[in-house]
Amino acid sequence: MATVTSSRGNTDVVTARRTVSRDVPDIISLFSPVTEDLFGRIDVTYLLELSNLALTLCNEKNEVIAHAAFLDYPNWNITDQAEWEPFLHENYTNNKCTPLNTLFVHLFVAKEDYAAGCSQEIVRRAFILLPELQFILLFIPPEERLGFSHSELDMGNVFERIMPVPGSPMERGFTLLACPRHRCHPQLYVRQARMEDYDDLMLIWTPQSETLKETYGEYLLVDLIEREGEENQAAVCEVGGIAVGFMSLCSDVDVSLFQECFDLGPFHGLCKPHPEDILKVPWKPSIQGDKDENNQTSQKPKPVSSQNLEHVPGADAAVQKDGAVTVSQTELLVGNVINVGSKGSAAPLLETEEEEDLHPVYRGASNVFRIRLLCIDEKYETRSLDFLHYAFNVFPDRDLCVILVPHHVPEFPLIRSFVRAVPSCTSRLGQELYVFHRAGLLTSFNVRKAATSDLQGVKVLIKTLSLNERIWNDSKIFTEARRDPDGVPVQAFVAEVLDQIVGVSVTRDEMDIEYIQSHYNIEDFIHFNHHQQEEHGHLCHFVLNPVFHHYTKYFLKEILRLGHKSSLYYPIYPEYVEDKFQHPCAHSLTSALHYMAPVRPRRQIVYPLRGLGVNAPLEQISKDQLKYSLNHTNRKLVLESKVCINTRIVVVGASDVGISFLETLIFWPHLKFNNLTLISIHGLPGKDPQSSKYRRFLINSHCFDDEDYAQMSLCSWVNVVVGKMTGINRSAKYVVVSKEKKVPYDYLVLCTGQSYQALAPLGADISEVTSPWPQRYMEKVPSNHFTLNDAQDCLEAALWLEENLISSRGNVIVYGNTIDIYTTVETLLSFGIDGSRIHLVQAPLSSASPCLADTTLECTVGEALAEAGVAVHPDSVLAHWGQGDHGLITWAAFTTASNLLQLQCSAFFSFAYRTLDYETFKAVSDACLVFDGRVVIDAKFHTNDASIRAAGPLTKFSRRYFRDELTHSNFNSKEIGFELAASMLSLFDSIPQPSSETPEGSDRLIPIYRRCKVQGGVLPGGYNYLHISKPGIPMPLDVEHDMYDHGMEIVTGEAGHGNYFRMHFSRYNMVDSITCFSKEPFPVSNYICLYGQHERLLNDLYYRWRAGQLTDLYSYFREPWSLAIYHDQYIDLQKELHQTLMSEQVPGQPTATKQHPEKKLGPPSLWEPVLHYLRHHRAHLPVYAPTDAYRLLLAAGSQGLKPGRAGHSGGSRSPTPAQETS
Repeated sequence: MATVTSSRGNTDVVTARRTVSRDVPDIISLFSPVTEDLFGRIDVTYLLELSNLALTLCNEKNEVIAHAAFLDYPNWNITDQAEWEPFLHENYTNNKCTPLNTLFVHLFVAKEDYAAGCSQEIVRRAFILLPELQFILLFIPPEERLGFSHSELDMGNVFERIMPVPGSPMERGFTLLACPRHRCHPQLYVRQARMEDYDDLMLIWTPQSETLKETYGEYLLVDLIEREGEENQAAVCEVGGIAVGFMSLCSDVDVSLFQECFDLGPFHGLCKPHPEDILKVPWKPSIQGDKDENNQTSQKPKPVSSQNLEHVPGADAAVQKDGAVTVSQTELLVGNVINVGSKGSAAPLLETEEEEDLHPVYRGASNVFRIRLLCIDEKYETRSLDFLHYAFNVFPDRDLCVILVPHHVPEFPLIRSFVRAVPSCTSRLGQELYVFHRAGLLTSFNVRKAATSDLQGVKVLIKTLSLNERIWNDSKIFTEARRDPDGVPVQAFVAEVLDQIVGVSVTRDEMDIEYIQSHYNIEDFIHFNHHQQEEHGHLCHFVLNPVFHHYTKYFLKEILRLGHKSSLYYPIYPEYVEDKFQHPCAHSLTSALHYMAPVRPRRQIVYPLRGLGVNAPLEQISKDQLKYSLNHTNRKLVLESKVCINTRIVVVGASDVGISFLETLIFWPHLKFNNLTLISIHGLPGKDPQSSKYRRFLINSHCFDDEDYAQMSLCSWVNVVVGKMTGINRSAKYVVVSKEKKVPYDYLVLCTGQSYQALAPLGADISEVTSPWPQRYMEKVPSNHFTLNDAQDCLEAALWLEENLISSRGNVIVYGNTIDIYTTVETLLSFGIDGSRIHLVQAPLSSASPCLADTTLECTVGEALAEAGVAVHPDSVLAHWGQGDHGLITWAAFTTASNLLQLQCSAFFSFAYRTLDYETFKAVSDACLVFDGRVVIDAKFHTNDASIRAAGPLTKFSRRYFRDELTHSNFNSKEIGFELAASMLSLFDSIPQPSSETPEGSDRLIPIYRRCKVQGGVLPGGYNYLHISKPGIPMPLDVEHDMYDHGMEIVTGEAGHGNYFRMHFSRYNMVDSITCFSKEPFPVSNYICLYGQHERLLNDLYYRWRAGQLTDLYSYFREPWSLAIYHDQYIDLQKELHQTLMSEQVPGQPTATKQHPEKKLGPPSLWEPVLHYLRHHRAHLPVYAPTDAYRLLLAAGSQGLKPGRAGHSGGSRSPTPAQETS
């Protein structure tokens, strides 16, 4: 906060923040008669799209009172944006402006009488936000055109005029005004600390004492000052002779500890090079296989010898005066790369015992000193980097500076210029290590287009990269042809410091922008209408020396400016496409990923393309192409850093709940989580399409599929530890994995769910059984006994069957009482196993509900089983099994109500016993977490340990809620994961979370979840099955429909004919259940959108049903009118219309429709949002008439012309979308 004073002496307390799109009307209202004279005609929305920095000042009433927009090229189109630097040096002498340190004002407006004070505050805030910024420039027309002098501008004394060189065309063209940093927020003077500074320092030390103790440990200021010597140094920064900051330095660093806990390869292990260094070490494979992400790195990067940068005089002389600055020509920022994209190093393979063998050996002397403590006044904390000039001078023999910060401490301005060293996820140091190289203080960082003469320097830079040949070839393509083999324009840029190339990037024009716009929520970041096709760029390669990591965002900014781009896109393709799709996917791993935003994919409409004909969407939208995860940056985002969260969050279990939780954190717009770890038996799901193909053994929840996993690219953001949780140490806060590795955590999230377990036979005669049933089989499970819980289990079972059973004549027993027994039988039949060899043994139901909710479908499936020759044995309890010489099950006996059933067995599939995994149960129990059949939680997912959360089927609500029968199993797992993440985000994000505000006392109530539960799969007979139901305790349909007010049911087709479609509506006429049973495949994602919709919204479904117009719901929901409902942003339209209706319903007054009953189409406040929705999504919904046609129809309706009700008949023309939407 700051105080500004008007020209009349009034004062206002103001707050500066970044400008958002909703500020546009308020900004326009601040325009004055001279605004256009000073800045030209301005489209504020367009300007905000291109601004590198846009700031708004608000008063205590949250009213906008001032705004300024800054860009990285001059206003008034004085020169080409890529050529302004030579233009400025040609026309103005003695200026030190560079693209790194300069921004231009393109707009400034303020409330009347407050312009002077607001201009000073906005400029001051700009210098605070951007430490590298040294100059803010403004071009205005000459005095003769303005009619007044620049000194008369009501902008305080912020700017001074820069005189052009004699004879320059700028003498009469424009007036250049400049504001150097020293006028508003100067660099700090740093010197050695003295005891005389004690009193000044205590004024800032005392208020921060608790934070300092929490961050650095317990120190006494007087001891730190008095302890100065060869190893310990203390420095203060001062303003006006008063100390405003203190830094304690120490050259005694435990390098070996850091080498053990962090990947320090990019910094040569913090040691000086030595001839006996062992840098080439065996590189263990990635936890996901022998391939690394995106063909990007296939071996451990190996640093090469350092080279000296030449010493040059000038602005950098103070940094280099004690000797030449060295910059290591290493792999591009390996530490950061692994942090955000490389699975292999971020998550060690637990099966490797001798982990120490994988560390390089450094025998050189220590090359590092550390910051022991930093204390600085909050007003000046963004100038903390000024300390480092002094720090490297007092340790002239050390090239590296490090600082240790606890995981829970938020990033402060100083460490944003440091490189975060990637920790081993089993490191228990409990702190983050940040590294800074002496050469990082150089400000001569320059980016330009590549030239042929740069190729040798590029080759040296990239020689340790696995894709160096591809980067080299693409760089040559630019220098030789400027286009790739497909004719797409290519651009290459190099970053250099003191004439040495330290970075290279290759981009090309993004030619698939329609696909990106339709398949990703890119409009969360940009407004497409303000960007030309050629302004979208595709980032192919980005390599930057880790020493200059903190200049990454400026490198990206320069790529946009020099390439005349406004946006950059970077795809990450799934690992499994590496060999087959080498060409389109061979993007090098980019250290820029840290500064890019992952873009959430959009749910797609499944179009009935044959029926749409000419009304089908463009091929760019409907085409089926390889899915990828998209990352993005633009001019607005490039200088806006996310808040980095280093808190260690460990998720146990790759269930739908766990994946949804991670997905929510990854795509959260303001935060970046650096320490997400997943512990899973089989690693990340979706990494192997072959295993996903066999996922059909099990029923599908339709929460995630392979396309979803590809578009999330969890491996780019999440460390993965392959193994099983076998212990939890709550006091030391670590998880034991596979009984040997320890993974530390700050927050532990248990999402393992329940899994099928091997069932112990009860005995020969069920009457003799005294122990409860069922029980877990405690001995070694035979190798032909299968309990399938995920895609990897299904793959292993399928491979075993193919190798051992399909060509033989043995029997397969499928035993259980869930719907998975049916999908497994169908899968076995599809493998070519004869039905006579399959025995379906049904265990007694564990609940009142049957496998299939509809008894009609149960009968049809039974008939299909009989037709296939599958023997069905109902209500049977496993009594005993026999094992042969090799430990395989050779026969199994079951007790039924009438007799003992004994069957020969070559493979046994068990789906009768689903519970918590034994190792998980033991880990939870030994950790003394409250367990009552399941892990006990409250409404906010808390266990009895504040650091441990749990969610999903492994949990139950505490008994104090008096709802023992209701668990997370009764709700949508994806929604549970989202709500779990939302509940934890409040710990890290001050912005209100999406979870709805709950009333007082709601902690005593179970939360309400609204998303539907989905089950889908292929059942015996080749029937495609889908059941969508409301969340809650499932009940058979006959019981549900016996209730006094159960709503209405619509059924078309017959189960036996394979065209059965049932919809059930609540008493409020809302869809609360859908069941499909068809021989033909159907669009599941479309049908899920129907859940919760009112029947009137479904083209007056009740009316058509009663009129006998509905004979086939499958064809009905393929008709063009329904496509708008399937659109992913249709729910936003519904919310907008609902809010409009609620706001117009003033108590005691009739609504607009009641006042004018002849206007059947509703008030403009309702149909305008509909027209805007259809116009905005025209590409997805071309079947709807253009908005002009809608307006004609609405005008006719307002004149009393009543549109007729659209008809429906089998193959007749579909109803007009315009009529239905209105």
